[in-house]
Amino acid sequence: MGRDRYPRQSLGALHNRIKQARILMIGAGGIGCELLKNLVLTGFGEVHIVDLDTIDLSNLNRQFLFRREHIKKPKALVARDSAAKFNPLVKLEAHHANIKDSQFSVDWFSGFTIVFNALDNLDARRHVNKMCLAANVPLIESGTTGFNGQVQVIVKGRSECYDCNTKQTPKSFPVCTIRSTPSQPIHCIVWAKSYLFNEIFGTSEDEVADLDYSQDSENAAEIENLRQEAQALSKIRQSIESHDFPRQVFEKVFKDDINRLLSMEDMWKTRKPPNALNFEAVSRTSAVGREAGGSVAQRDQATWSLAENFAVFCDSLRRLSSRIQHIQASGSLPVLSFDKDDDDILDFVAASANMRSIVFGIEPRSKFDIKQMAGNIIPAIATTNAMIAGLCVLQAYKVMREELGRAKTVFLERSGARVINSESLRPPNPNCEVCNVAQARLVVDPARATLNDLVEGVLKPELGYGDEFSINNEVGTLYDPELDDNLSKKFGDLGIKNDSFLTVIDDEDENPRVNLSLSVIEKDLHGDSKSVLLPQTIKIPRKPTTVSNRTNGEALVAVAANGVTAKRKRSASPEESPFQGQQSAKRGKVQGAVVSNDPVVIEDSTNGAIVIDD
Repeated sequence: MGRDRYPRQSLGALHNRIKQARILMIGAGGIGCELLKNLVLTGFGEVHIVDLDTIDLSNLNRQFLFRREHIKKPKALVARDSAAKFNPLVKLEAHHANIKDSQFSVDWFSGFTIVFNALDNLDARRHVNKMCLAANVPLIESGTTGFNGQVQVIVKGRSECYDCNTKQTPKSFPVCTIRSTPSQPIHCIVWAKSYLFNEIFGTSEDEVADLDYSQDSENAAEIENLRQEAQALSKIRQSIESHDFPRQVFEKVFKDDINRLLSMEDMWKTRKPPNALNFEAVSRTSAVGREAGGSVAQRDQATWSLAENFAVFCDSLRRLSSRIQHIQASGSLPVLSFDKDDDDILDFVAASANMRSIVFGIEPRSKFDIKQMAGNIIPAIATTNAMIAGLCVLQAYKVMREELGRAKTVFLERSGARVINSESLRPPNPNCEVCNVAQARLVVDPARATLNDLVEGVLKPELGYGDEFSINNEVGTLYDPELDDNLSKKFGDLGIKNDSFLTVIDDEDENPRVNLSLSVIEKDLHGDSKSVLLPQTIKIPRKPTTVSNRTNGEALVAVAANGVTAKRKRSASPEESPFQGQQSAKRGKVQGAVVSNDPVVIEDSTNGAIVIDD
């Protein structure tokens, strides 16, 4: 029977469909490593992996496909090579790129059977959600925060999409959101707290025993760079009693390390490069003396300037250095641990994070804000990732069997009496501006097409729009009755390119249409033809006259950067769900101290598959 003997026995007739499936997995981090392992061992025929990140030392405690020699290598490529050893019969393709790049078009998405999201930020999640809706491909959304996790099945027109419920501003952040190229204040805060502080005053990552420094032909140069970095940090730490200590730390992390990043030219082709700082230059231009750092730090709700951050940085380094020297003199291990209520430590982290933000063109934050954010960093838990990855595949089975009525939104949590809770899929939100829209392709000739060609040549004569409508893209409003400055401009001049999305909003007071989402396809059209055209006839439905209250008494909680809600429950009547005959009682909510001791029911279906009925 070979390698697929047991999957064939357990999955029955579904196994053949799995072998022929093309799967897209976005994200090769904590969930992604576990999920890729599951997909490969299950025997999915072809799996594409997309991830823009590279492997960091902090990833190795939970992302088991990576080893020490893989540090600084692309996650997608290493994950592919490691997982291929589990099952060589599966075709694996890796893409070290941003899923928002133009190469990943709607047509490309439409070539997959199912898409799995294993991302760690809201912006990318929303983009994938929108692309899957446009391509009409099922999406299995997932995320974790500490011990909590969530799996959501998204099918166009039949279940809620990712944006059907409002996602509040993140207040909890997993460590895995940190990038080698920071783009948010939290990335710089985590860098200052978890990396720089530990390297200088805590337990250095390079002091861990039995690290593998084995070299190979592809990675020898990077391993040597890591050795040099470790040696430089070690020398700085040894000179903690030196008067020149602040200068050495500053020059290392804000000048030398930044210059090394700048030397990697490919990294900055599509990103704004950082600007290295110079100790002497900042010291000369600083209007605040270094001795005033303590007084600056007292203004914890103000956003400090570069000069003020420099003052606090130097002053806090001296205070922490003095504490290390006293600990060392007492015969104890000279190591400090992060404590957000320790002013010396918080001053150092705040000033370091803000100066790194300035280097990368990110808005600095006040010490008060940094204290809140640094105290809210939630580590990723390997077991949580493994459980969520398994639940993702179980839900994918139901989608592939076309048994969407049995699919669930699954919650993983420690606070309840049951670790795993679930609820039936909800119908799409009729007021959602992402999934409750009409969708169409729009073919444009980039050399000739103008916004006026769309308005006067397509929207009004072909689709019957009146005068009251607007056209938006991700940047903002391009056209409305009072904004016609852009009508003569070409699509390219407005930043509209292949696979861009345009949203047409009907602003008529009476019986308006739902929003129209147009996916742009660039194509050279003959000179005598229209420069903007619809390849297919579309019908745009009207907006519903009444919209039910989506909250229905439920409490909507804040969503973490990884997209996990703590819990979402409501009392749903059978008629609310489009999936008739489904039970809604198994929500995992236990009244009082009563805990069910019922055994887990294992269901042997007619096609031979054994599935835990969740």
